[in-house]
Amino acid sequence: MKRIVPHIRIENCKEEVTYYQQVFGGEIKNTQLADGIDMFKGHEGKYIHAELHINEHCILYFADILGSEPAKDSNLLLGPDLESEEEITQVYNTLAADGEVKMELQDTFWGAKHAIVKDRNGISWELNYTK
Repeated sequence: MKRIVPHIRIENCKEEVTYYQQVFGGEIKNTQLADGIDMFKGHEGKYIHAELHINEHCILYFADILGSEPAKDSNLLLGPDLESEEEITQVYNTLAADGEVKMELQDTFWGAKHAIVKDRNGISWELNYTK
């Protein structure tokens, strides 16, 4: 296996990808709208693909939810390994502002700062910075 790439399905994808860019930084690339594609008729203006390139090793894929309501809860946690105390604090504070803190940002027995936050889209993030 070369890598695992998270594909995140959310409502209002265009706005939410911009939100995640504010949280994690990076560049939004390769956006594609459903417009003009027969199999996506009725979903005009929705993203069928967008990428947030945080760095060369970390890319998140996004798309609008087309059809049924999204599941807001799951057992899946996305776990970014952050590079500094400043970065984990900034990411934690931004996600927590409109989200739900599941585990406060704290020092751990394994020598890291760690937190779990469910964001405003119902996506759970297990944040970690190893000191």
